[in-house]
Amino acid sequence: MTENGGPGGPIEHGFPHLATVRASITALFRRLSADGIRAHATSITPADAAFDATDDLYLGAQRVAAATVGALRLPDARMVVSFRAMEEAATVELAAGPEYFVEVNDRFRTHRRDLAAALSHEVAHVLLHRLDLRFPGAAENELLTDTAAAYLGAGWLLLDAYREDALTHQRFGYLTPEEFGYVLAKRAALFGEDPSPWFTSPRAYEAYVRGRALAERDHRRAPLAAAGPLARRRYAKARRAAASGSAAASGSGGGGRARAPPRARGR
Repeated sequence: MTENGGPGGPIEHGFPHLATVRASITALFRRLSADGIRAHATSITPADAAFDATDDLYLGAQRVAAATVGALRLPDARMVVSFRAMEEAATVELAAGPEYFVEVNDRFRTHRRDLAAALSHEVAHVLLHRLDLRFPGAAENELLTDTAAAYLGAGWLLLDAYREDALTHQRFGYLTPEEFGYVLAKRAALFGEDPSPWFTSPRAYEAYVRGRALAERDHRRAPLAAAGPLARRRYAKARRAAASGSAAASGSGGGGRARAPPRARGR
C-alpha cells in the first residue's frame, strides 16, 4: 500500500475514481451476497485499533492485526507482522494461508497510531484473495481493496490516517479522502452506523462530510438517472408487458391485477 507523506506532497481530492468505487461495491454484493455483506455489520473499534508507546512492539502489532482480521471476518487467517525499511507503508504476501506475512514500514515502530490503517488495507487484500475477487488492472484492483476495507468495516482507519496541514501531508491508500468518505457513508446508510465520533483527524471528518453529501444525493436521484440505453430498453419492455397483461386481465373479466414491474436502477 502506498503512503503519501511529507510537508509538500500533493494529495488528490474529489471523486476521480467514483465509477470504480461504485463497481467495487456492486462486485462485493455479487460475490458475498446481501447476507454475506450483513455479516460485516460491526466495524473495528478505536479501542481495538489502538497501539501506543506502552505496548510491546511485536505483541501489540499482532494484537492489532488480529483485530483487523476479526473485523473483516477472516477468523482462520493469521497475520505475521514484521518491520523493515521500505518505501511503501505495508505489503502482504498472498499465499495459500492460513498464515500471511505482512511487512510494514519501519516508521510504524514509533508512529504507531496509524499501524491499524496500514494493516486494514493489507488484510483486505487477503480477503479479496480468498474470495478470488479482483479487477483486471492493478490500479483498479487497489481501488477495489480500499473500497472493500472501508465498506466491510475496517477502512475508516484509512480515512482517519489522512492529515493535511502546514507540517504534514499524509494519506494512505488509493482512494481520495472524499471517496473514502463516500464509501463509509454508503456503509453507514446500510447499517445505521455513524463513524463520525471515531475520527481523530479533523480533515478526515471534513472529507467524510463531503463524501456523505454525494452518497445522500445518490439515494435521492431518479432510478434511471445513470442507466444506459440497454437498461432503459429493458425497463420500457417490462412496462409494456405489464400494461398488456393488465389489459388482457380486464378484457377477460378476471379479478386479478397485473403487478407493476420493479423500478430499474442503472449502475
